[in-house]
Amino acid sequence: MSYQQLWKPTEDYKKNSNMFGFLSMIANKYNLPNNEYYTIHQWSVENIPEFWAEIWDFCGIKHSQTYEQVVDDPKKMPGAKWFKGARLNFAENLLSRNNDHLAMIFWGEDTVRREITYAELYEQVRLAAAGFKRLGVEKGDRVAAFMPNMPETIIAMLASASIGAIWSSSSPDFGIKGVLDRFSQIKPKVIIAADGYFYKGKAFDSQEKLKGILDSLPSVKKVVMVDYTAHLDVDTIPNAMAWTELVKTSDDPLTFEQLPFDHPLYIMYSSGTTGLPKSIVHSAGGTLIQHLKELVLHTNLTADQRIFYFTTCGWMMWNWFVSSLAVGATLILYDGNPFYPNPEALLKMAYDLKINVFGTSAKYIASLEAEGVCPVCHYNFEHLNVIASTGSPLSNESFRYVYNRWSKDVQLSSIAGGTDIVSCFVLGSPTLPVYASEIQCKGLGMDVDCFDVEGNSLIEEQGELVCKSAFPSMPIYFWNDEDDVKYKKAYFEEFEGVWHHGDYIEITKNGGIVMLGRSDATLNPQGVRIGTAEIYRVVENMEEIEDSVVVGRKLDDDELVVLFVKLKEGLLLDNNLIKLIRSGIRNNCSPRHVPSIIKQVADIPYTINGKKVEIAVKKIIHGQDVKNKDALANPECLEYYKNILE
Repeated sequence: MSYQQLWKPTEDYKKNSNMFGFLSMIANKYNLPNNEYYTIHQWSVENIPEFWAEIWDFCGIKHSQTYEQVVDDPKKMPGAKWFKGARLNFAENLLSRNNDHLAMIFWGEDTVRREITYAELYEQVRLAAAGFKRLGVEKGDRVAAFMPNMPETIIAMLASASIGAIWSSSSPDFGIKGVLDRFSQIKPKVIIAADGYFYKGKAFDSQEKLKGILDSLPSVKKVVMVDYTAHLDVDTIPNAMAWTELVKTSDDPLTFEQLPFDHPLYIMYSSGTTGLPKSIVHSAGGTLIQHLKELVLHTNLTADQRIFYFTTCGWMMWNWFVSSLAVGATLILYDGNPFYPNPEALLKMAYDLKINVFGTSAKYIASLEAEGVCPVCHYNFEHLNVIASTGSPLSNESFRYVYNRWSKDVQLSSIAGGTDIVSCFVLGSPTLPVYASEIQCKGLGMDVDCFDVEGNSLIEEQGELVCKSAFPSMPIYFWNDEDDVKYKKAYFEEFEGVWHHGDYIEITKNGGIVMLGRSDATLNPQGVRIGTAEIYRVVENMEEIEDSVVVGRKLDDDELVVLFVKLKEGLLLDNNLIKLIRSGIRNNCSPRHVPSIIKQVADIPYTINGKKVEIAVKKIIHGQDVKNKDALANPECLEYYKNILE
């Protein structure tokens, strides 16, 4: 299948990019035939030690002791050891600019406005680190956050990392059970929490929920409370102190503990919709070098730019986004509803603040289109260079919407990877064109392929996303996982010695990647595997349909395709609309894609991070229980699916 080209970088944009400079340097240094992206990518996966050494130098990793060896065995998965002998500190790399340049601009909806320079950030981290040390926080201790996406969250993370403590965060919209499912596994010594958060113009109190969490977390020695919504009541929280007490005056200098490359930095969590969330531990060095590669090269971020990502602290995009401080860029933080006080809220912010990189979810872009928002009709996005999208596959229609209604001259960088690698397998490049439905390229140094069930490589055919060589941001281990049993089962059970990611994809003749949905949600009618994204691309382009979810229902030795649709307000699913849906899917996909059953529902389940949850629906219609509903943003909607097919 061929995909239409929607954007091509100008020669000036291409040649002035960080990526072009890096590709040219590699081509000259290693005597390669050209500096085209695919040539250098092939070199990067065939010469993994040399490639990552070049990234270390090009991105200027700050360190006190250099490495003896880049990697012991790039084919050893899991277990490859990276940058042996190196000593560094993650926070030191993010705080290397102690000046008056703006580090952060923070908007708490339309209520709170703050700006912080790099010098002010450095000072706040110094005071917070001194405060943590007074509380007895040491290297290897866990510091957890139950916080909105606000400056204090970043300050606390950097202070924690400066000491060598391990950071883990969750957003305050998680339920008590969802937070405990995560934090009870890692036994934090300190919790940072805000008194509440803003959503749709209202202040929501987090303090009662926090008490419920603390009741079941005996490991917590101290709770540090941030006054955000002006409803702070420290005296009612056990073992609590105010943030202002943590960062009180101190003469202690900010010291950066020099640690091995693979020292643990973050503990992150799988979605937890099919069982207890996996506690995934990422290294300081691996996270840093991978994020710098992606931000500096693939996103073309520079110190004079402003980068925004709409994210909560419970999504790995927060961790990715915060690493932009290592580039010296200005972070635009937003907490609240992206459509408050109107659907254009974030677009107006992007215009007013002259944002250069605008990051969001595929669902946000689809929602803008559904609301009939025309960004270009109201704003001139002359400063906007990149729109980044992730969380779920970006539809063909959303690609076209961005170029028709938002900006014709922008790199639309659909990206995919995840919590498992705290980064991306596939993403964008400022040197390549954008084609409808396609992610631009495989990441440099990422030995990505598409496999059939027997482990054969596929081009222009659908298969499993795999990675055939090690990379620095692989998890160092799972928490409480003796002998890496859970780790190996998660990624290496399907293909021995090859990372199996669980995404269903197609690699196109352009070298781009089309995401077709999660492998565990892949449909299998008549023994033929079908990606759910193909059906969504057709269905959600129909004006009557607001949202949908498609799953497989087992029947004897076959599987029926079942489509649930959420219609526009006031509409009912009748035979005419059913025929229209089926003919649209048949004409645009194939007869095998056509649902055997189509039902109307009031809502579609999503995780708190905005990912559609096919697996939960599949369990419900097969009469199985859905565990850990606290991972869902709207768990009550699962009731709609019970007995719906009876």
